[in-house]
Amino acid sequence: MEKSDYAAAMRRDTTRFLTAVTGDLGLTVPSCPGWRVADLLWHVGEVYRFWTRVAEGEITDPHTQYTEPERPADDALPGWFAEGAEQCAAVLERLDPAEPRWSWSTQANAGFIQRRMAQEIAVHCWDAVNAVGRDEPVERTLALDGIDELLTLFLPRAAPDGLPEAGLHLHATDAEGGAGEWTLRAVDGSWQLGREHGKAAAAVRGTASDLLLMLWGRRDADRLEVFGDPEVIKAYRAAFELD
Repeated sequence: MEKSDYAAAMRRDTTRFLTAVTGDLGLTVPSCPGWRVADLLWHVGEVYRFWTRVAEGEITDPHTQYTEPERPADDALPGWFAEGAEQCAAVLERLDPAEPRWSWSTQANAGFIQRRMAQEIAVHCWDAVNAVGRDEPVERTLALDGIDELLTLFLPRAAPDGLPEAGLHLHATDAEGGAGEWTLRAVDGSWQLGREHGKAAAAVRGTASDLLLMLWGRRDADRLEVFGDPEVIKAYRAAFELD
């Protein structure tokens, strides 16, 4: 995906989010325990503002240069959220992805932020839509990209002990052109990631959206096609650093 694709995805899913929850800010969000829709709006809106400042080069050390903004009243949250989303998208689509920027990950450039913001709203848009009783998939290309982001950037530097070396295989059944397969293995404290068909201790097949939502804890693996030991799926899933 290109930076323009990410900006377009941000705008699309921001609109979907707001359209779904208009007038329902007090609804609980089942996929985010303890949150109402208003809390979800506040969270994503604050994330947008933080990363906009990072993208603009204002923040190079969040520990000393960032203070959380004051939370708006609930009735002001939708407008505040929409404004922050557009500011973020406009800044990100102007930047060269290779521009160095602060990041918590091993990828410290604007491209990380462009991708991360599109993925942030993709999953939280699903949360919002699900809160009003609809189960709508994450767009396929974005979901495929999100799986790859998780597998490359959301794992600890060292693989934990005890994970079966045969690994976990993921297969997106709606991918095109041979894409959409990954095999993740933990071997001698290191991660090995292959992007092709392979045998593993466990495998999960489903749409790209369902696989992404499973990895983010929004979808139970038993709602997809599972082969092998289900405990392996849980163990590998628990290794991701998603907080």
